[in-house]
Amino acid sequence: MMLDFGPALEEPFEGLDPVAVADLGVLMRGKVRDVIDLGDEVALIATDRLSAFDHVLGTVPYRGQVLNQMSAWWFERIDDLVSSHVLSIPDPNVTIGRKCKTLPVEVVVRGRLSGSTSTALWTRYGAGERTIYGHDFPDGMQKNDALPEALITPTTKAEQGAHDEPITEREIVERGLVNAELWDEVRTTALAIFARGEALAAIAGLVLVDTKYEFGVDPDGTLTIIDEVHTPDSSRFWRASTVESRRAAGGEPENLDKEFVRLAYARAGYRGEGDPPPLSQELAIEAAGVYQETFAALTETTFDPGEYPAAPRVESALRNR
Repeated sequence: MMLDFGPALEEPFEGLDPVAVADLGVLMRGKVRDVIDLGDEVALIATDRLSAFDHVLGTVPYRGQVLNQMSAWWFERIDDLVSSHVLSIPDPNVTIGRKCKTLPVEVVVRGRLSGSTSTALWTRYGAGERTIYGHDFPDGMQKNDALPEALITPTTKAEQGAHDEPITEREIVERGLVNAELWDEVRTTALAIFARGEALAAIAGLVLVDTKYEFGVDPDGTLTIIDEVHTPDSSRFWRASTVESRRAAGGEPENLDKEFVRLAYARAGYRGEGDPPPLSQELAIEAAGVYQETFAALTETTFDPGEYPAAPRVESALRNR
């Protein structure tokens, strides 16, 4: 696996212009990135679309490049736990990956009793439930406490325009979405990746709160992790130093992820109904700073946008924020 950003791709992609890839045909247009057909392989083009409240809200400068570079960093740190779809990452915008069969479930792993939506752990626990998503919870826990052990609370993988729906691990097997043997491998692998993520986040002064993994199966049957890993879009991160201090003051930990944008909209009165207002330039710049800070904390390197900078109207503001 080649994760270093090189000047060119190996055959059959020698000299491929990543920008021109878009002319080859879009296989799938997702919330975050487009999948482009390259024949025997697939190119995942990391775009700057932002998904929140199940709507595309706008553009965060350098967002796609942060997600791509951070995933590359994580893939190297979990390659002893699971194979990935990555063949090469030739520049900060593009991943060349193997085609594989995507499993029809998204594996959500949670390490904290948190959240405020109707399906969140804390919402249900605070309402008196003690068995949630098939897991038993002890009495006496507070919001944002670390769970006794990380839990898997999977969802269906929604079709475009639909919502992911919570599903139990038992239902996954009973409905034939994933057979029992493969699901056991998925859950064991997901928990191992999450534990690795928690440990590395702690070193960086962060708390990995929860995350979503997507898995696939190669033609030879090998379990493969796909999409992205532990980025500000696929995971929630808190600044560790703010967890207890803000709890004592009756507040929430500082978010360093996509939740930063969602919370900003919530403070402005938007709750996800109807079309959201455009993402303001000011909020886009703030969000870009949050994404880059998370990247820098984890990788201990300064984010490099490569040869594809943000629009000039925001570039100077980003440099000087």
